[in-house]
Amino acid sequence: MSTAEKPRLGEYRRHLLVCTGPRCTRNGEAQALFDGLGEMFKAAGIDKGPLRVKRTRVSCFAACKGGPVACVQPDGVWYYNATPENMRRIVERHLVGGEPVEELIFHRGPGAA
Repeated sequence: MSTAEKPRLGEYRRHLLVCTGPRCTRNGEAQALFDGLGEMFKAAGIDKGPLRVKRTRVSCFAACKGGPVACVQPDGVWYYNATPENMRRIVERHLVGGEPVEELIFHRGPGAA
């Protein structure tokens, strides 16, 4: 019998995964982007409540060109060139408004509408 405690997560509407691996960006831009998401989410009102977005850094998506790379789940939308300026657009239009930023999408997964 397992002695591990079952983890719990708070409710969230979407999950933003950001690649912070060394091949995604050369000078740590992806990690800096991830580090700034907390304030960006607070400013947009998606750090809590019904629009809450969970954010997670991943070490590699194996999609190493055009970084930073980010993925919005459960929507199945994959973004490239997620610079701070472009991430503000993704937050505003997709995570808050529900409309993906088409010109930054490079892939749609099985959950994509």
